[in-house]
Amino acid sequence: MKFLSGLLFVLILGLAGCGGGGSGVNTEAPKTPASASEQTTAQVSNRTTETTSGDKTVSGNPKVLLETSKGNITLALDAEKAPLTVANFLSYVREGFYDGTTFHRVIPGFMIQGGGMDAEMKEKQTKAPIQNEANNGLLNVIGSIAMARTSAPHSASSQFFINVADNAFLDFKNESMQGWGYAVFGKVTDGMDVVNAIVAVPTTNKKGHQNVPVDAVTITKASVVE
Repeated sequence: MKFLSGLLFVLILGLAGCGGGGSGVNTEAPKTPASASEQTTAQVSNRTTETTSGDKTVSGNPKVLLETSKGNITLALDAEKAPLTVANFLSYVREGFYDGTTFHRVIPGFMIQGGGMDAEMKEKQTKAPIQNEANNGLLNVIGSIAMARTSAPHSASSQFFINVADNAFLDFKNESMQGWGYAVFGKVTDGMDVVNAIVAVPTTNKKGHQNVPVDAVTITKASVVE
């Protein structure tokens, strides 16, 4: 029981390092630009307004195709339950931000994370973070896609992860630092076999990061398909 509790703590601590400009799902402290991890509430609010207006009317379940070096993954996004998060994600997709980035951290039985690093583990500059929409009823179940972030609840920007297990401990519990959870904003509708292939690749430590694929798994292109 102590081992299980310890494992969950490690995974949560690691995900607290994912996102924003953050690096990852491990026990290492997040490495984020100060501008991304120290945003004021006003700055976060401005960012959510920009992303919403920038994507005109985002509604329903827009689909995004991730073409990767392991195959294609199709995502259906839930703009009704996670409007700010979906608008933010689509803005990065449409700008070509994800093209050439990698799934830089993969952990069997947990998740695959990408959307912010190149093959040399160089972090891309992101926009300001967005409001955490984890309290939307969507759960971190197998095949769901959620926003990665630092330990600050409202610090997500570009990085995301796809769950390869039911990770209920990542779901919203309450509006506390520990309880906010990780905002789910869609799910894999095609290509879960590709996700499973990615999570099974050999990993290593690279430039201070753990669980990095030995051979880079690249997102060659991300595009809105519907």
